[in-house]
Amino acid sequence: MSRRSIAIVIHDGVQALDVAGPLDVFAEANGFVEPEQGYDITVIGPEIRPLRSSNGLSLMPDLAFEQAGIAFNTALVAGGPALPTRPGYPAVSSWLRDWGTKAARYGSICTGAFALGHAGLLDGRRVTTHWQNAHQLAALFPKALVEHDRIYLRDEALVTSAGVTAGIDLALALVAEDHGAAVALSCAKRLVVAAQRQGGQSQFSPYLLPSAAADSPLAKVQAHVMSHPGESFPVERLAQIAGISARSLARLFTAELGVTPHEFVESVRIDRARNLLEGSDQALKAIAYACGFGGPEQMRVVFQRRLGVSPVHYRASFRAG
Repeated sequence: MSRRSIAIVIHDGVQALDVAGPLDVFAEANGFVEPEQGYDITVIGPEIRPLRSSNGLSLMPDLAFEQAGIAFNTALVAGGPALPTRPGYPAVSSWLRDWGTKAARYGSICTGAFALGHAGLLDGRRVTTHWQNAHQLAALFPKALVEHDRIYLRDEALVTSAGVTAGIDLALALVAEDHGAAVALSCAKRLVVAAQRQGGQSQFSPYLLPSAAADSPLAKVQAHVMSHPGESFPVERLAQIAGISARSLARLFTAELGVTPHEFVESVRIDRARNLLEGSDQALKAIAYACGFGGPEQMRVVFQRRLGVSPVHYRASFRAG
């Protein structure tokens, strides 16, 4: 087995952790494999000069794009806070099309997915990015198959990851693919991170949808449900609160918020339960009843289905203090 070459593409405004996190994983892996099986790491940029990252740290590429006409084993473009709103970097797009796609594995970390999109590499492909930008990625590149809740994702040679630290998860998965789970676990222990995180991005993101217009019948429903999550809310009861028919209410929810009334109520209950799990010592049974789940088992089922983790695991991961 020969050494594997890793390229990380950076740009002005890059997120430093999108670069350092994955690179630390590959560097740690070199300590657990034979020298001839390790990773050679190269940072590539538009030219060899310091590039200011989003947190103010300057990063220096090893090679400029014009020097990097190489078919790397793995090529990843790092994200940055400005990528979702800027038109793209032509030099980055050109290198990704010409050489990134020649890698055995290529892809993105966090909002680096937008750079892939501007390079025309997302059409018809299953991809993910930071939960906060997933809807924007889907709108900007409608032919991409954006999966909003994945920590990382592989679609044949294309690999993408969710926000920031998810680049570490992706790198650990690639190390496991190359050298087995034991090596990836050893790297994770050295970095004091989970070798494989449970659940998806939903456990980190706000679950509630934007509020309806203040004078909308939906606003009345939202306000009442959020104030009384423990009540029973069949659609007929919600329609009574809104002062319209059940059919009209269902149409409004779908048209204005993109969810059914049931999905909205469930989201309210999840967020209230998450707040109590994070900030109180209440027993699971008490939280389940207070939030309208009917019991801890029903709450566990909903958490597992919507967040990918149990209430117990969620509290262990996010408990404040």
